[in-house]
Amino acid sequence: MERMLRQVGADTLSWLQGLGRATVMWIRAAYRVPKPSDWMLVIRQVYSIGVLSMAIIVLSAFAIGSVIALQFYTQLARFGAEDAVGVGLALVLLRELGPVVTALLFAGRAGSAITAEIGLMKTTEQLSIMEMMGVDPLRRIVAPRLWGGIISMPLLTLMFNTVAIYGGVVVAVHWLGADSGGFWSGMQNAVELWDDLGKGMIKSVVFAVVVTWIAVYQGYDCEPTAEGMGLATTRTVVMSSVLILAFDFFLTLLMYGDFR
Repeated sequence: MERMLRQVGADTLSWLQGLGRATVMWIRAAYRVPKPSDWMLVIRQVYSIGVLSMAIIVLSAFAIGSVIALQFYTQLARFGAEDAVGVGLALVLLRELGPVVTALLFAGRAGSAITAEIGLMKTTEQLSIMEMMGVDPLRRIVAPRLWGGIISMPLLTLMFNTVAIYGGVVVAVHWLGADSGGFWSGMQNAVELWDDLGKGMIKSVVFAVVVTWIAVYQGYDCEPTAEGMGLATTRTVVMSSVLILAFDFFLTLLMYGDFR
C-alpha cells in the first residue's frame, strides 16, 4: 500500500512538473511574438499547417455534411418536415461538429507534424546549436508554429462549415429533392451570428491553443531519440483528442447550458 501511494505521488509530481514546464514554455513562446522581419516564418507555418491541411478538411467536411443531411432527411421525411434539414444541419455544424472535427483532424495531421519536426530538430541537436549561436529557439522555431496554428485552425473551421453545408445541399436538395427555398430560409431564420457561428469560432480558437500548445511542447520536451520522438508524436495526438472532447463538453455547458 505504501509503495502504491509513493508511486501515485511520484506520478502526480511528474505530471505537475510537466504541466509547469509546458505552461512556462507556452507563455514564453506566446510572449515572443515574431518581429515584423520574422513574420515570413509565421506565413510559412500557416502554409505548412493550414494550407496543406485543406485537402483532408474539404474531403471530410463534404462527406460529413452529406451524411448528416441524408440522416436528417430520412428521419424528418416521416413527419413531413424536410424543410428543417437546413436548420438542423447548420446548427449541428456551427455549434459542434465544425470546431470539434476540424480540431481532431488538425491534431492528427498538423499537430503530429509539428511535434515530429521540432522533435527531429532536438534529436539532431539543431536546437542546441541555435542556442550556442545566440539564436532563441522559442522565437525562431516554437513561436511561429504556435501562432501559425492559432491562425490556421479558425480559418479551417470556417472552410469545414462551408463545405459541409454545401455537401448537405448536394444531398438534400439536388439529390433527394428537398425544397431549396425552405432549406435556405429555415437556415437563415434559425441561425444567429453570435450564438451559433460566434460561439463555435470561440471553441475553434480554444482548440487551436490547446492543440498547438501540446504539439510544440511535446516536440520541444521529448527525449532526443527516435523512440522518444515517436512517443511524443503519439502523445500529441492522444492528448489533443482527449482534451478537445473534454473542453468541448465544458464549453458547450458554459455557452448553452441552462442554469436557471
